Amino acid sequence: MTVLSTLLITPVLGITPAAVAWTPKVGLVMIIANVIAIAIGKATIQHQNVGLDLPNNKFFGGFGHGAMLGCTSFGHILGIGAIQGLAASGVL
Repeated sequence: MTVLSTLLITPVLGITPAAVAWTPKVGLVMIIANVIAIAIGKATIQHQNVGLDLPNNKFFGGFGHGAMLGCTSFGHILGIGAIQGLAASGVL
């Protein structure tokens, strides 16, 4: 590595949060975050069934492929934020 890249990377590594080991509590937080994201998506997405159909529409709440992918992606963003926050506060 060059001196410039070392000067740029070292401070960033100092502020990154520590990784949280997976436990059932971590999994439960992620599941809850995804359920919340799907509920938000169900309430706000106007065209939920546009695009490819999922195997069983009733099981997936009538969502199309894009809506389900968007909701679960948003759920993972919420989940990692919740997991990092709860780990930093000592709950997890």
